[in-house]
Amino acid sequence: MTERTDLGPEDQKIVTLARSARARNGVPEGAAVRDETGRTYVAGTVSLASLELSALRTAVAMAVASGAESLEAAAVVSGAEALPGADLAAVRDLGGPGTPVFLAAPDGTLHHTTEA
Repeated sequence: MTERTDLGPEDQKIVTLARSARARNGVPEGAAVRDETGRTYVAGTVSLASLELSALRTAVAMAVASGAESLEAAAVVSGAEALPGADLAAVRDLGGPGTPVFLAAPDGTLHHTTEA
């Protein structure tokens, strides 16, 4: 994990999109991922009786279902202080090791950056 608060505009954009998804849907987490072509996929936590998915795993699944071949970066907005290993594994599966994952607070403040 590295401390990084200086996000470029494209990385700040996915943090903003993740924050918006969380607020708009009233869910515990919002996430956004950017694929190798620059397309973004935005999702919130899925909580159904038959299906539980974190926002990040949902965003990765949306990217895969849309034909993404890789990820450049991912962002999660949450009250949590760390991401579950399964979330990082999903990013790593599509983006490869070293894909940056930004974890931000509900107000958009970056907590830290982790590599998948």
